[in-house]
Amino acid sequence: MSGQRQRIDGAAAFLLHAHPFSETSLVLEVFARDHGRLALLARGARRPRSALRGVLLGFQPLELGWFGGGEVKTLAKAEWVGGLLPLQGHSLLLGYYLNELLLKLLPREDAHPALFNAYAETLAALAKGASETVELRRFEKSLLRELGYGLVLDREAGSGANIRPDGQYEYQMERGIVEASGVSFGPAVSGKTLLDLAADDYSDPRTLTESKLLMRQLMSYYLGNQTLQSRRVFVELQEL
Repeated sequence: MSGQRQRIDGAAAFLLHAHPFSETSLVLEVFARDHGRLALLARGARRPRSALRGVLLGFQPLELGWFGGGEVKTLAKAEWVGGLLPLQGHSLLLGYYLNELLLKLLPREDAHPALFNAYAETLAALAKGASETVELRRFEKSLLRELGYGLVLDREAGSGANIRPDGQYEYQMERGIVEASGVSFGPAVSGKTLLDLAADDYSDPRTLTESKLLMRQLMSYYLGNQTLQSRRVFVELQEL
């Protein structure tokens, strides 16, 4: 599709990142509900009087139009839709974390409407002060599922045996949940944590802690050598 000339109007989207292109323009990385992640050239967006300056807002619903072929399309129209509270403080940093995951893991022009909705719901929850850990785990699970790496958390890999709440397990990449042994594949996770994670039940503090370690292991694996700047900044803030 990227090689065909096309014109799109009224696309629901979020701005993930923008970087300068020439003295007056920007290249936008956007996540559109029905078109996936794509790059748009916003001509003149850096000019002081550009109407786009107050429209191209991060973490806010947008309605975009564009045209052209190739990897970078040309932005034709942008409107702020509104309806979401702005992210502030620590929630803003978490928003950048979500954006980095989408930028680094989503292939270009591959539509993921369910993930788009999950992203919007996560932003709304974070802006209203919901539990950050809970919202991040839900989003990470949605992201892995949409990428084809959905987690099977209630059965052991290979044997298919049911996960025991009182058991100890590890996650073996490209295979799944295995019973903990002398050879470590990652952080040990209780069976109850795995079952809680499958059910989106984070009422147990141990579940919150262990699910965070497990999801960090998974995200690091699929990111490969790609570094998350938002995670680095968060660590530095904690050290301060």
